[in-house]
Amino acid sequence: MAGLKPEVDAAEVGLDRTRLERLDRHFARYVDDGRLPGWLITVTRYGRLAHVSRCGSRDIEAGLEVEPDTLWRIYSMTKPVTSVAAMMLYEEGAFELTDPVSTFIPSFAYVRVHTGGPDLRPVTVPATEPVRVWHLLTHTAGLTYGFHRVHPVDAMYRGAGFEWATPPEVGLAQACDIWAGIPLLFEPGSEWNYSVATDVLGRVIEVVSGQQLDEFLTARILRPLGMSDTSFSVGDGDAGRLAALYTPGADGTAVRLDALGKAARERPAMLSGGTGLVSTAADYHRFTQMLLHRADSPAGELDGTRLLSPSTVSYMARNHLPGGLDLDTFGRSLYAEFPFRGVGFGLGFAVVTDPAAGKVVCSAGELSWGGAASTTFWIDPQEQLTVSFFTQLFPSSAHRIRPQLRQLVYQALTG
Repeated sequence: MAGLKPEVDAAEVGLDRTRLERLDRHFARYVDDGRLPGWLITVTRYGRLAHVSRCGSRDIEAGLEVEPDTLWRIYSMTKPVTSVAAMMLYEEGAFELTDPVSTFIPSFAYVRVHTGGPDLRPVTVPATEPVRVWHLLTHTAGLTYGFHRVHPVDAMYRGAGFEWATPPEVGLAQACDIWAGIPLLFEPGSEWNYSVATDVLGRVIEVVSGQQLDEFLTARILRPLGMSDTSFSVGDGDAGRLAALYTPGADGTAVRLDALGKAARERPAMLSGGTGLVSTAADYHRFTQMLLHRADSPAGELDGTRLLSPSTVSYMARNHLPGGLDLDTFGRSLYAEFPFRGVGFGLGFAVVTDPAAGKVVCSAGELSWGGAASTTFWIDPQEQLTVSFFTQLFPSSAHRIRPQLRQLVYQALTG
């Protein structure tokens, strides 16, 4: 695939080829011992692809290798795409960040906050602060995910049919009304908790644009950026390119997870702006380059197509947590593997505020996020660096892939 080949010799952009081989050897061992089925890595500097490597299988049982055009479930790497879509509408004056969500989804006018009690007998009070658009973008709305399993409200989500999937035939509008009827974990804006907030944001996009979420994303982001392989489902013609989904077995080796994996083959009843997209490494590479401030083009534009102004991207890339706090202080940590010390949250992705605090090499201002099947990306404006990693191992907490990836990329950065 022409769109996923190195465009420049690594040394020309300050990357040591021999040291990049350490990166490939390290993750090849994950495949050799069966912990991962296969993977694909891209490293870009100054907007030019300098390293593309792949290893292992996209489908172990079928004997199919990872290819440049392999389709991956990117799960929560959907969130930055939806956040960009929302900010495009913000730039058009469709809403203000301080607008109550109930302006667009009336059921959010009556939210209550959990103050005690188990999931079957919760004690609640009316929220004193409305859920606002900026709360959705920053995961400070008080919403949650059923798979967290740490709070009675998480159990209420599971009881309503929301854990790793959604109830059959429940569309996005209905799902938002269901979530609005479940108590919030906390007063909006008072804490951070990873949640369905971006799904609710997707419904706001639908209401203000008058289009279904997939239609809006295709017309306004995917098609303009040339992301032709990114969608909410995979048709019959591309089914052979879709990587199988795996999970660690009892002995730690990857075991096929068909029950959840097959969902990507059918158009979902609920278009999830938080977790729903399937994409390729080449497509997501184009998305990250659009967000990168490059010497030849400020952020928000790629190949002559501008989605956002540079000032909007810069604003999204600031830490929006109150008081400049990091997620370790202000938030409820999702997984122990995430180095949340020294990491804040912007409008749609994590933002490094203190590189030393997390004890993983990185740069201040780095933007990042990952998906439930162990995919991840980051954008480092200071070093003009973007990195992506694609695999299909669920959940992402199974191995410390993300911090190890940073170790091995930054040690190769020598110029």
